Amino acid sequence: MATVTYLAKLGELTLKGSNLKEFERRLVNNAQLYLETVRARVLLRAGRLYIEGPEESVPAIEFTLKHLIGITGWARTFVCEKTVESIKEAVMKTAVAAKEAGAKTFKIDVRRADKSFPLNSYELAAEAAADVFDQGILSVDVHHPDLLIRVEVRERCFVYDDRNKGCRGLPVGVSGKGLLLLSGGLDSPVAGYRMMRRGMKVDCVYFHAYPYTSAEAQKKVEDLAAIISSYGVDTHINIIPFTEVQMRIKQRSPEEFSTLMLRMCMMKAANLLADRLGAQCLITGESLGQVASQTIENLAVTESACAVPLLRPLVGLDKQEIIDTAVQIGTYDTSILPYEDCCVLFSPKHPVLRASVEKATEIFEKLEADELIQAAYDKREIKRFAARDYVAEHFATPKTEEQ
Repeated sequence: MATVTYLAKLGELTLKGSNLKEFERRLVNNAQLYLETVRARVLLRAGRLYIEGPEESVPAIEFTLKHLIGITGWARTFVCEKTVESIKEAVMKTAVAAKEAGAKTFKIDVRRADKSFPLNSYELAAEAAADVFDQGILSVDVHHPDLLIRVEVRERCFVYDDRNKGCRGLPVGVSGKGLLLLSGGLDSPVAGYRMMRRGMKVDCVYFHAYPYTSAEAQKKVEDLAAIISSYGVDTHINIIPFTEVQMRIKQRSPEEFSTLMLRMCMMKAANLLADRLGAQCLITGESLGQVASQTIENLAVTESACAVPLLRPLVGLDKQEIIDTAVQIGTYDTSILPYEDCCVLFSPKHPVLRASVEKATEIFEKLEADELIQAAYDKREIKRFAARDYVAEHFATPKTEEQ
């Protein structure tokens, strides 16, 4: 059975020092988790990640590489013998495929790790490009080519193009665990993704207020959790029923403080869950000045209810930047579905803009909501989403006994 090879370039993790091996092991392990149900082998050699498998495993391998955090780019690769003729043949195949995809110009970049190869990098680049140019397949453009063909001469020779970009960042799991307050909006899934790119394992919590929020609203959030799990290897979503807590806020809080009180109650519940999960921080999708609850004063009020650090990876982004990332990672279409979460449904007409921590704490204490928060936490429902389950459902190829 013919084997195909994919090559991925490692990203930021290559800058690490004595702990580089730990980062590399995590990256390999994450790739293997995606491909548990697939005929594929993951290898890491000399700063390159290789995934090999039969043709039938290609969809699963490409899904993995599109979602694997920690690589800067990836490509299906021609693996050939270290001869000039073999390299020229592989370059020609790469150029022809690129022309069919619309490329018109090209450049060749050669990396000669094996210094015993008889041609130097410049000479090999010239030889490899000659037939592509002479036969009119593509024109040469060394400054802004449509196609950059890379040739790496190692224990074997690897020829590939440079069109597929990776997620970059650090491998998920090297930077501890965080708990994401996931809503049905645009912001929080993007916040979770950005922390995953910093190497953080992310679990989620969602606050549901049935019957004021619908089953469709909960399904929407579960779908968002499933999407971001494809980047974070896996995630658990904890669904906490918060109706009684919100009714207590409605009864005892001044209306203009109701959103802040809700956020403080959410933080208190999230503290309980973070302690249970071993999460070292909370993560929200707040962006400074985006809505009334996100003025700097109100952000301080929210943070005052946290027992662990509160991270806000979107704090300096505008809405368009957040939308662009949501489109990129595939959460946008789900986030804009018309099912509102409890934060939106219980928003006051005229919220307080610049609350003090002292005033907010005084109102919060009058809620006497601790028992309600604990009861809601105790009733939580837990669901798990894993990238490997998606791969198994859509791309699985039965393994042989040898594998």
